[in-house]
Amino acid sequence: MIDSSGSLPKYLQLRAILLDMIEGGRLPVDALVPSERELCRRFGVSRATVRQAIDRLVAEGRLRRIPREGMVVARPKVRMARELVSFTEDMHALGLRPACVDLDARTIEADARLAALLGAAPGVAVHVLERLRLADGEPMAMERAHIPVSLAPDLFERRAPRGSLSKVLEGEFGIVMDEGDQTIEAGPADRGEAGPLSIAQGDAVFFLRRRTFSRGTCAEVTFSTYRADRYRIHLGHETSRRSVT
Repeated sequence: MIDSSGSLPKYLQLRAILLDMIEGGRLPVDALVPSERELCRRFGVSRATVRQAIDRLVAEGRLRRIPREGMVVARPKVRMARELVSFTEDMHALGLRPACVDLDARTIEADARLAALLGAAPGVAVHVLERLRLADGEPMAMERAHIPVSLAPDLFERRAPRGSLSKVLEGEFGIVMDEGDQTIEAGPADRGEAGPLSIAQGDAVFFLRRRTFSRGTCAEVTFSTYRADRYRIHLGHETSRRSVT
């Protein structure tokens, strides 16, 4: 129950109670959370306190709002892979069913920024493939992959609709990705990202930029937008121990 005389703010106490109900299974995934009025009555707090607690859990990705239905328990966040693996491999490893929807496929001339990332000259021909990535039918990320035409001339003809990009690059063109680098930034989703990802404009997302190499040549540059309410980033650390003399 809520301790009115305690030093911890009431909304944080209520957040802890609701979180315990979620993690203990009393509020399972997709379950409808009791209304504000019911929570006020049950725990003897104001609506302002309830809203603060709910907003905190929404921001943490533990609850999500469904228009005209109410608040439900969100699915647990997926741990973002740090290894050089495809989205499909990553989802299979997590026991989820991956899928993709092709949004656009075209060939462009690389601008100065893209060319620099590819290690090529501006104006080089590049295939662009935009896809929506899903796990168990839920939108998880949008990806825009760039592959030099010189490495995969007839990529779009050889890749089946919704087929694996990494498999066709390896199987049809002999491009085996063996190393890469990645940067991650956080920010708000714009209108073009929010719709396909089934989130609201301005919701938090992760912006990823990944370069992958095959035998020292940059074979792909991908810009991705991942839902922050469905992903978490885990980093390991090693302490640098210095001898003291």
